[in-house]
Amino acid sequence: MTGYALANVLHVLAVVIWVGGMFFAYMFLRPVAGQQLEGPARLKLWEGVFARFFPWVWASVLVILVTGFYLIFGVFGGMGDVHPSVHTMLLLGLIMMAIFAHVFFAPYRRMRKAIAANDTEEGLRRLGQIRILVGINTVIGLVTIVVASGGRLPL
Repeated sequence: MTGYALANVLHVLAVVIWVGGMFFAYMFLRPVAGQQLEGPARLKLWEGVFARFFPWVWASVLVILVTGFYLIFGVFGGMGDVHPSVHTMLLLGLIMMAIFAHVFFAPYRRMRKAIAANDTEEGLRRLGQIRILVGINTVIGLVTIVVASGGRLPL
């Protein structure tokens, strides 16, 4: 497998893990958990889900950055030589990464502290913040996939 092929495959897999995980959590797990679980149980569920999912997101972010920059600069010759869709993908990806970093270091950290202190109201408030930000990131991720898969197509 060439460097280009390996980087491309790893890049796509990392995007699928991250965006697919958010889509599943937001569209399927969240509504069912909200309907079937009371506040404390819902918080414990999400604490466990995030504890398992977020390391995969960090790994995905790293893989996306390394492979993306390798493809841009190592394969295609730099930002001046890539299609405008690549510029859009990079911008959207960086926005997503910033949103994720905020989720991880602010509301997620505060949600975990609230759970440890048995403060269900505060934990649910922080979970609500995470829900909004993950929803935004899911939409941005889906738009990025559209740009990536259709970026060179005439509209």
